Amino acid sequence: MKVFCHHLYEYEKGLRNLILHTTEAENRKFIEKRLQDNNIPYVIYNVTPEKINVFFGNEKCINVIKEIAKSDLRDYTDEEDFMLGIMLGYDRVQQCERYIERTSAKREVDELVG
Repeated sequence: MKVFCHHLYEYEKGLRNLILHTTEAENRKFIEKRLQDNNIPYVIYNVTPEKINVFFGNEKCINVIKEIAKSDLRDYTDEEDFMLGIMLGYDRVQQCERYIERTSAKREVDELVG
């Protein structure tokens, strides 16, 4: 729970607009209460029966996550993955490199199959 508390601190201090926190499902009630008590928008997705992904932060960012509406990060399109990385504050150049790698690999497969 130390990592969650640190993420909460970073959000409250304005260091980050959106947080993705992966944790044990048993922590869900505690996390929901803390976020509700602090009036912080969030959405929680089950990863496995034992793990959850908690997105929390700016309401507009959370609305984007809800609009994408995919509980499994592996289901994100290349564009959604890129957007999420930028929203989470990941290095922009590394996100560009990741996007190019993902789309290039798919193009190569499509060329082999097609």
